[in-house]
Amino acid sequence: MKDRKTTQRWPWRAAIVAGLALAALMAAHASASSSVAVGIKEFTFAPAALTVPVGTTVTWTNHDEEPHTVTSATGAFGSTGLSNEETFARTFTRPGTYKYFCALHPHMKATVIVK
Repeated sequence: MKDRKTTQRWPWRAAIVAGLALAALMAAHASASSSVAVGIKEFTFAPAALTVPVGTTVTWTNHDEEPHTVTSATGAFGSTGLSNEETFARTFTRPGTYKYFCALHPHMKATVIVK
């Protein structure tokens, strides 16, 4: 026969373990940053307008044969010339509107909005 005290404590132990596991999962989810891809194809950034939450990493990939850059209009960030299939990534840690362009082809423009 089981000890009555041990049997009565078991539901509390299970509840505590379940609560700790749930808290750990929630914390991991909250701290996990998301990532978004932007393609560079046919002298265009796609998507041209992108809205992301704070903490998101945006990765640009040049799919053109011509080199392109990802250059902030305010100088906040910038890549070197990206050759075919090369990437550039930036994590956005502050809310705001970030306009950017290709320094080699200034008609190529796009925006990242961070909320």
